[in-house]
Amino acid sequence: MSLYEHPVNSTVLNGLSEDLGHLLNISPTSAEALIAIIVFIIIGSVGLILYAIISKYLNRWVAKTATTLVDEIAATFKIVMMALIGILVIQFSIVPLSFFDPYRNIIQSVFLIIQILFAAYAITRIASVFVDKLADMSVQRGGKNNKHSTFILKKVITGVIFVIAILLIINLFDFPGTWETTFASLGISAVVIGFALQSTLSDLFSALYIYLDRPFEIGDFIFVGEYSGTVKNIGIISTRLQLLQGEELVVANKELASTYVRNFRKLQKRRIVFNLGVTYDTSNEKLKKIPWIIAEIINNIEGASPQFVSFNEFGEYSLKFFISYFVNAPDYGSYLAVQQQINLAIREAFEREGIEMAYLKNVTFIKR
Repeated sequence: MSLYEHPVNSTVLNGLSEDLGHLLNISPTSAEALIAIIVFIIIGSVGLILYAIISKYLNRWVAKTATTLVDEIAATFKIVMMALIGILVIQFSIVPLSFFDPYRNIIQSVFLIIQILFAAYAITRIASVFVDKLADMSVQRGGKNNKHSTFILKKVITGVIFVIAILLIINLFDFPGTWETTFASLGISAVVIGFALQSTLSDLFSALYIYLDRPFEIGDFIFVGEYSGTVKNIGIISTRLQLLQGEELVVANKELASTYVRNFRKLQKRRIVFNLGVTYDTSNEKLKKIPWIIAEIINNIEGASPQFVSFNEFGEYSLKFFISYFVNAPDYGSYLAVQQQINLAIREAFEREGIEMAYLKNVTFIKR
């Protein structure tokens, strides 16, 4: 049933304005204006009193808690309440004015639309507070605050809430054929827009997936296929990586959401494995000393600890040693610095001990 079929009955107010006009010996128009002012003052005063009481309790609640979430919710609630008081004061103050009688249904409908849209706005404000709080909590847990993803999530929530509000308004007014026509139009529009923006929407939802699931965050070192680098920015359409070579790699979010990503954020230490070969003419005495020499070198380097050092293979050109150790740092730069120290120390120790490292060469034996 349409809202337009329920006109406001102003008989009581008309009678009151006539009585007040006779009592004060003023014109009916002046009496209506006086009643409107009285209604304005009464509703405004009641609203301000309620606002003061609720604000008092909110302030006590805020004082008892140490979280900024409560502060922001209280501040948002105060703004919403003041705006609501203003809407109600204006709405009820114009009721006594007979000038608006021909437009009464339209005015009431306009105020109903304003109230629904205002309720949607209030919900989006509170939702935005919670989204920002979740982003801050992620930073406190060691994550990285991604402003782009937070912005996307808040806009999606706002869009969904206001679409629901508009559909509710259409349903309440129940214009002939409006509901069916609106849904048909929305369906056709959704299909057309979906085909036109298929790739963009895919990237958008992939950005939301990255924000909600957090497979990686800004500052993480990740491997994507054959590329590796540090995440510098997560946007609506793409994510940007700073590769080790220095250049920037732009990857579509839908590609990141549909492929394997190796994330080194939770890596506490790296296990490094390499092989080392010495010549076949190295004596057994020196071969026995090599594991001890290498293990001692690794032990003496800050941030490194040995795991295995063993003579494990008779190679084609060398006697091979297997070395495994840990770097107690997650970043790639620390590994490179430690490996360099180990390499230089091994070469220096081998030169001191007279141990020759093997290299690929052809050896010709001459029989006499």
